[in-house]
Amino acid sequence: MSHKKHVILFKRFERFWHWSQAGLIILLMLSGFRIHGLYDLGMDFHTALRIHTVAAWSLVVLWVFAIFWHFTTGEWKQYIPTFDKLFLIARHYAFGIFRGEDHPYHQTAARKHNPLQRLAYLGVKLMINPIIWISGIWLIFFADWGAWPIWQQWGISLQVVAWAHTVGAYMMLIFFIVHVYLTTTGHTPMAHIMAMIRGYEDEPAHHHPRAKAAHKATENA
Repeated sequence: MSHKKHVILFKRFERFWHWSQAGLIILLMLSGFRIHGLYDLGMDFHTALRIHTVAAWSLVVLWVFAIFWHFTTGEWKQYIPTFDKLFLIARHYAFGIFRGEDHPYHQTAARKHNPLQRLAYLGVKLMINPIIWISGIWLIFFADWGAWPIWQQWGISLQVVAWAHTVGAYMMLIFFIVHVYLTTTGHTPMAHIMAMIRGYEDEPAHHHPRAKAAHKATENA
């Protein structure tokens, strides 16, 4: 008798898109912080700049396909913000997780992201990404656009744009660290990561809501 339940969560393209995006974002952060002079590691400035530019345009192309896939499959609905059980989930990460309590949100293929994740992704899309991409495109074309009188009147210099891009990069780094940490908070430290690799999660049978309900009914009998 199996003591685990296969919970199908992520489709093939979804996994490809996720890991490709993760790899490109890591490459962008490594090359970007080298451009900023945070470290050297034998990579010269111009090589880092070329890698950064190629990775950025590759990510744009990947996002075009990902956006098309999300809208044609209806998966975009997974990101609609909701406050349902938000307090319970916030409490779980603040206290419950350290007491060994079960997660209050049961993940399924139709409900992949809990309310806290949805709000976090919304913040990335509405705040972090615009800061990074608007300033990044501006930096690429600053030689053409920077001389326009209107930008000089508004005090938008190359230094201001560069600092905005750096602030966005650090915000993305913080999101990345928190995201990686949360991937280790499943019923095993590798459960969520393996689910994004294989597409399914081996969930202990007693973690399923129906099993919990049956167990509770048995206790109350």
